[in-house]
Amino acid sequence: MLGMRAADWLAVLAFLPLVALAFHPDICTTKPKDLPLEPHCIYRKPDTADPTQESQPVPEDPTQETPPVPGSTNPRVWELSKANSRFALSLYRQLAFSKSHESNIFMSPVSISTAFAMTKLGACNQTLQQIMKVFEFDTIKEKTSDQVHFFFAKLNCRLYRKKDNTTELVSANRLFGDKSLAFNEMYQNISEMVYGAKLLPLNFKDNPEKARVTINNWISNKTQNRIQDTLPQGALDSTTILVLVNTIYFKGQWKNKFDKNNVFVSDFHVGPSRHCSVNMMYQETKFRYGYFPSDHVQVLEMPYRSSDITMVIILPSRDTALSEVEESFHLKKLTDWLNAMEETTVSVNVPRFRVEDSFSLKEKLQAMGLTDLFSPEKASLPGIVEDSSDGLYVSDAYHKAFLEVNEEGSEASAATAVVAVGRSINLNREVLLADRPFLLLIRESSINALLFMGRVADPCDQQMPHRI
Repeated sequence: MLGMRAADWLAVLAFLPLVALAFHPDICTTKPKDLPLEPHCIYRKPDTADPTQESQPVPEDPTQETPPVPGSTNPRVWELSKANSRFALSLYRQLAFSKSHESNIFMSPVSISTAFAMTKLGACNQTLQQIMKVFEFDTIKEKTSDQVHFFFAKLNCRLYRKKDNTTELVSANRLFGDKSLAFNEMYQNISEMVYGAKLLPLNFKDNPEKARVTINNWISNKTQNRIQDTLPQGALDSTTILVLVNTIYFKGQWKNKFDKNNVFVSDFHVGPSRHCSVNMMYQETKFRYGYFPSDHVQVLEMPYRSSDITMVIILPSRDTALSEVEESFHLKKLTDWLNAMEETTVSVNVPRFRVEDSFSLKEKLQAMGLTDLFSPEKASLPGIVEDSSDGLYVSDAYHKAFLEVNEEGSEASAATAVVAVGRSINLNREVLLADRPFLLLIRESSINALLFMGRVADPCDQQMPHRI
């Protein structure tokens, strides 16, 4: 019996400048009935097996928030955004528990979800069911799984629309398939139509190393050379069939920039017995802020020039370990914090830092219940190649992330004149001094979509030089 390894399905992210996102011309305005979204298999919720019956509301977990849907938002897109946020926090917990408390974490949950939504196009049986459950796609109040792709298209249109000249949030997808095989036409069509993922034939069978270099070069090119060597040596071999790549990055300037003249050297307390010097940025102005004594955290939201994209910093109290906050962190709590925050004057002290993170998703997703997809015996992916082969499975999935924060915003750019804010004492101000490990989120606030998420536990080993 011949088994084929169905490639290393990739969710690759960066936090960088502009690339182009290719969409079907009508995808952002088309209705579901006008799109040929007919993957090989369709998962129907158990409680809606009768197609003549309306789907029943999905029971809400008491730890989950049910805020009203914004008026300009498709309710199912809103639900997909919430599903992605729940998946993000579940995956983050897996990463946090698998790493030391002094390790940085950075990832893009929406990037990972997108890559596995493309994987779902070819999945059937329990493999499809597990993807729907682990990525929380089954919480969307729709009868069948094929609609998820339409809502992803609408979410992508919402997220990756042009912001302004100072802010870019961009994604690019690509399929790399072995040139010796005929891939399912519907699979290719939906991938390109919904995700902008065109198929590029490569010679995995005869030259997997050259194919690996080609894919890594494509990723590097799409991320301005910031993300390199995503696929490690040995990741591909002659049995590789398909590689899915999703890249996403963001470049933005702060709405309120930090003055480079206010940067000072300070200690960052990585752990109880370890600290190091960082370049601490400072400004005092009005931000959305909240102090939640019962949860032992301060929460600060700093907008970029495009005000619907913001960075949220969650800083534990000085006598509280970040791990304690992580253990009780869930979507309802985060939503409650964000809803309770108010605009007030805050003295903000945040280190200038750069973090990179890379990891295999396989073990984390298996722990979350996505087991069959990675099993040669159990994986069901018949909708990928034309012969509907059942011998395909996913060998691994890699994710690589990069984040840089400085005075200008998310990445260094041309100097711009800013109004310096002095350090005169304001008795009515709040003070946030991020001199110890903290959580950060990058979100699209209009639909509360978590674009990036991480932990800055040790900014000291990748320090950026002080700007003169």
